[in-house]
Amino acid sequence: MGFGGISIWQLLIILVIIVLLFGTKRLRSIGTDLGSAIKGFRNSVKDPEDTVEPAAPIVQPQPQIKAETKEAAPVSADQPKTPEQR
Repeated sequence: MGFGGISIWQLLIILVIIVLLFGTKRLRSIGTDLGSAIKGFRNSVKDPEDTVEPAAPIVQPQPQIKAETKEAAPVSADQPKTPEQR
Protein backbone atom coordinates (compact mmCIF):
# COMPACT_ATOMS: atom_id res chain seq x y z
CA MET A 1 0.00 0.00 0.00
CA GLY A 2 0.98 3.65 -0.32
CA PHE A 3 0.17 6.65 1.82
CA GLY A 4 -2.65 5.89 4.26
CA GLY A 5 -4.22 3.16 2.11
CA ILE A 6 -3.86 5.05 -1.22
CA SER A 7 -1.78 3.20 -3.80
CA ILE A 8 0.66 4.81 -6.22
CA TRP A 9 -1.77 4.24 -9.11
CA GLN A 10 -4.51 6.17 -7.37
CA LEU A 11 -2.10 9.04 -6.70
CA LEU A 12 -1.10 9.09 -10.39
CA ILE A 13 -4.75 9.18 -11.48
CA ILE A 14 -5.40 12.12 -9.11
CA LEU A 15 -2.33 13.92 -10.48
CA VAL A 16 -3.50 13.46 -14.08
CA ILE A 17 -6.96 14.81 -13.21
CA ILE A 18 -5.43 17.88 -11.51
CA VAL A 19 -3.20 18.58 -14.53
CA LEU A 20 -6.18 18.26 -16.86
CA LEU A 21 -8.31 20.61 -14.74
CA PHE A 22 -5.78 23.38 -14.13
CA GLY A 23 -3.20 23.04 -16.90
CA THR A 24 0.57 23.06 -16.60
CA LYS A 25 1.03 26.85 -16.86
CA ARG A 26 -1.37 27.58 -14.02
CA LEU A 27 0.14 24.84 -11.83
CA ARG A 28 3.61 26.26 -12.52
CA SER A 29 2.54 29.77 -11.50
CA ILE A 30 0.84 28.43 -8.37
CA GLY A 31 4.04 26.57 -7.47
CA THR A 32 6.16 29.67 -8.05
CA ASP A 33 3.87 31.82 -5.90
CA LEU A 34 3.82 29.22 -3.15
CA GLY A 35 7.61 28.88 -3.21
CA SER A 36 8.18 32.64 -2.96
CA ALA A 37 5.67 32.88 -0.10
CA ILE A 38 7.45 30.12 1.81
CA LYS A 39 10.83 31.76 1.15
CA GLY A 40 9.57 35.12 2.44
CA PHE A 41 8.10 33.46 5.51
CA ARG A 42 11.36 31.68 6.30
CA ASN A 43 13.34 34.89 5.89
CA SER A 44 11.03 36.79 8.22
CA VAL A 45 11.11 34.06 10.88
CA LYS A 46 14.85 33.48 10.54
CA ASP A 47 16.08 36.97 11.40
CA PRO A 48 13.32 39.45 12.21
CA GLU A 49 15.71 42.16 13.43
CA ASP A 50 17.33 42.57 9.99
CA THR A 51 14.00 43.22 8.31
CA VAL A 52 13.02 46.09 10.63
CA GLU A 53 14.10 49.38 9.09
CA PRO A 54 15.13 52.30 11.31
CA ALA A 55 12.67 55.15 11.58
CA ALA A 56 13.24 58.07 9.24
CA PRO A 57 14.27 61.36 10.87
CA ILE A 58 11.54 63.96 11.21
CA VAL A 59 12.06 66.83 8.80
CA GLN A 60 10.54 70.20 9.58
CA PRO A 61 8.87 71.81 6.56
CA GLN A 62 10.51 75.03 5.39
CA PRO A 63 8.29 78.09 4.84
CA GLN A 64 7.90 78.86 1.18
CA ILE A 65 8.49 82.38 -0.08
CA LYS A 66 6.45 83.42 -3.08
CA ALA A 67 7.96 85.85 -5.52
CA GLU A 68 5.68 88.48 -6.94
CA THR A 69 5.18 87.84 -10.64
CA LYS A 70 2.91 89.29 -13.25
CA GLU A 71 0.46 86.75 -14.48
CA ALA A 72 -0.74 87.10 -18.03
CA ALA A 73 -4.43 87.03 -18.69
CA PRO A 74 -5.62 83.94 -20.53
CA VAL A 75 -5.89 84.43 -24.27
CA SER A 76 -8.83 83.03 -26.16
CA ALA A 77 -8.73 82.14 -29.86
CA ASP A 78 -10.97 85.11 -30.73
CA GLN A 79 -8.70 87.79 -29.24
CA PRO A 80 -5.63 89.02 -31.12
CA LYS A 81 -2.31 88.30 -29.45
CA THR A 82 -0.22 91.13 -28.08
CA PRO A 83 3.50 91.30 -28.86
CA GLU A 84 4.29 89.91 -25.38
CA GLN A 85 2.14 86.81 -25.97
CA ARG A 86 3.61 85.93 -29.41
